[in-house]
Amino acid sequence: MSDSKPRLLLVDDEERFRTTLAKRLAESGFETQTAGSGKDALALLTKEPCDVVVLDIRMPGLSGIETLAEIRKSHIGVEVILLTGNADVPSAIEGMRLGAFDYLMKPHDYDSLLEKLNQAVALKRQREERLRKAEERARLEKLQKHIGF
Repeated sequence: MSDSKPRLLLVDDEERFRTTLAKRLAESGFETQTAGSGKDALALLTKEPCDVVVLDIRMPGLSGIETLAEIRKSHIGVEVILLTGNADVPSAIEGMRLGAFDYLMKPHDYDSLLEKLNQAVALKRQREERLRKAEERARLEKLQKHIGF
């Protein structure tokens, strides 16, 4: 498992919320970037990959659900936590169907959010480690066949 700081992208159209939470998350050891819209988040993800996206659902332009769908198409390994002040059953179901790690409501207890973030980072890194080991085994098997073991 990597010991580097977890990379987080916080996406919310409420600037004050985004700035305050980003500062607290940085103090808790996350390398935190922010975006004010789904479109900005997708552009940022293309330039700088991250481990976890915390995504608001109701935003102007692309909604959080639409942004999640785009993240799933182009950034497969990224975990996404939906964090909303306007929870409803259809968006919760759609978010989970699209593979969100979790669906949380604002206001959310900070320690509980940290726990969810750490769980999401751990899941992503475990998956990356399994993939790395599988690739290593495949290379070794190919080498063994080539040498004639």
